[in-house]
Amino acid sequence: MKKRFVSMALVLTLLSSLLVACGANESKGSEDNKGKEAGSASENYDPNSKLDVTWLNILHTASPPTDTMVKKIEEYTNSKITFNWVPDASKEERITTALASGDLADIVTLTMLTNSSVRNSLKSGMFWEVSDYLDDYENLKLIPQAAREAASIEGKLYGVPFLNNLARGGLIFRQDWLENLGIAEPTTLDEVYEIARAFTEDDPDGNGKDDTIGFGDRSDLRYGSFKTLSSYFGTPNGWAVDENGKFTPEFDTQEYMDTLNYSRKLYENGYLAQDFAVTAKSDQEQQFAQGKAGIFTGIIGITGLRTLAEGLNMDFKLLPVNKISNGDGEYHIWSEGSGVNGLMAFPKTVVKTEAQLKRILKFVNDICDEEVSMYMTRGIEGVHYEYDAEGVTHIINKDLYTAEVTPFSSSRPMPTLFPLKSENPEKELTTKLINENDAFAVFDPTVPLDSATNNEQGTELAKIITDATFKYIMGQSDEAEFKKAVETWKKSGGSAIITEYEEAYKLTKK
Repeated sequence: MKKRFVSMALVLTLLSSLLVACGANESKGSEDNKGKEAGSASENYDPNSKLDVTWLNILHTASPPTDTMVKKIEEYTNSKITFNWVPDASKEERITTALASGDLADIVTLTMLTNSSVRNSLKSGMFWEVSDYLDDYENLKLIPQAAREAASIEGKLYGVPFLNNLARGGLIFRQDWLENLGIAEPTTLDEVYEIARAFTEDDPDGNGKDDTIGFGDRSDLRYGSFKTLSSYFGTPNGWAVDENGKFTPEFDTQEYMDTLNYSRKLYENGYLAQDFAVTAKSDQEQQFAQGKAGIFTGIIGITGLRTLAEGLNMDFKLLPVNKISNGDGEYHIWSEGSGVNGLMAFPKTVVKTEAQLKRILKFVNDICDEEVSMYMTRGIEGVHYEYDAEGVTHIINKDLYTAEVTPFSSSRPMPTLFPLKSENPEKELTTKLINENDAFAVFDPTVPLDSATNNEQGTELAKIITDATFKYIMGQSDEAEFKKAVETWKKSGGSAIITEYEEAYKLTKK
């Protein structure tokens, strides 16, 4: 069976067709009005009322923010906000436990939309369906229809989408190490491999010690090195779909096997961190910042790495790279959720009436305003940042900024609404590269589709492939054993997932 990936041209055509603005919604007030509870429509909604809101949110920094910016946001939005911060490293366990127990907040940040527990909770009716409400708000109505579709399940949108760039993948290299060794910026996987070797064997920091490696990594196939390297090999993003609508999981392709062999070779020769399978993201970042590794996956994190390295590496120079091919000159990079990075969802057990929902949506709309966006990205002018003559913002006190502002950077639903010039040339270059990625981003065709089996068993089934992938990379199994694991995945429910995605895909073509 001839397979192909979803072509970029086709995807962009489909997306552009979805960007038609929503017109007047005639379904409001009808019997089947989506997301509206019977008897609630008559309740009064006062958009100017003081809001007491709780928010179960994801924390991407070591410590929660101080109250400084919280008070500014509360003042602007006429609210009292109580945050319950969940560390990013433990979000899967904490969020799934909260969903199971019902211990939720007015707003719940859900970033794992492919997680079976999250998906089941959304489909179960636990959260408000908000499609009919977004266009009533000045900022929320700007959410593209394509993003709404990508964040929906069976055509229903159970929260406000966190918008993101289509693809933020890439590699960060220690540029000072490249310069020390006289190596040019890489453009192919073979050149990346040679850099990993040189960073491990050729004393790139010049200290005369055998104390560096090429790739630092972590126990995460998606956000560690594997997914990005897999993209460069041309592996489909999650799934491939051919011209007949037949679906193939990414790990059942030759490109995935090519990535396995590449990563295994890196590991066998010591060019990939030997403890990657048990390493957390924070430890990987520290390893890179402390000068122990020279290649980091994920160009979006360049500012954080720079901050971690301050005072540790006086000659710390970074080079973000987004265009790496397998040798044929073609570029691919996986797209995370088709530009959607999760949902701000509103559980019906906490937000009990339509009036409450509307007031909370007004709050979400307000934090998308430019003033709050600045609070959450730069802080307070004259305290955390200042403008120069060219309109570039400069951080005044980095310690204060890190403590009071940085933790909010991932909490904005629409971070690209008010783009800012950065004082950091590395950050500006990274933004440029991320925008370039749009041209060769590879989409997951199952993002807007649904599979009952995947909702019920997907997380557990994924562990079969994750374990098999780790074992292969570390030389603990061979190709036959890996393929046996793929067959186990299929027999344990994977084949049903394939069939269900194919059936759901057919429905979109009618």
